[in-house]
Amino acid sequence: METIKGRVYKFGNDINTDVIYPGKYLSITTDREEMAKHCFEAVYPEFLKDGQPGDIIVAGKNFGCGSSREQAATCLIYFGIRAIVAESFARIFYRNAINLGLPVAVAPGVWGMFEHGDVIEIDLENGQVKNERTGVTAECPKLPDFVLGILGDGGLIAHLKKQLRKD
Repeated sequence: METIKGRVYKFGNDINTDVIYPGKYLSITTDREEMAKHCFEAVYPEFLKDGQPGDIIVAGKNFGCGSSREQAATCLIYFGIRAIVAESFARIFYRNAINLGLPVAVAPGVWGMFEHGDVIEIDLENGQVKNERTGVTAECPKLPDFVLGILGDGGLIAHLKKQLRKD
């Protein structure tokens, strides 16, 4: 898997799935492009104006806490978020992101390394994140090969289809 590079959009601690994708839209739409228009709108409405496709979210602890809704990861993907690096993730959000093909990395100390707008470089294979402005790097656990395979194939369903075609 290649290195992932993008502009940092920074969030704090305990960003829950209701903040990422408001629950009031769960029964209104399943259109993924429409879902992307509502990322963070209730608590961080500036994200919809300032966030850009290709951005990488850097967050504090417990990103994705709350409900198990996979729409939270889905709306970020369809908004154009390339990856998320956080001090820690809620377990279900972390797995939903991987299953949907959204790269995630746990990097202790990462929140203090970046300012909003910095450029981050993520190397999931070697377990490293780097701030291009400062040159500071942090370690993150290397993802297992099977997880890198899922991410490289664009998510679990695409990965399984690819595996089934090989048989």
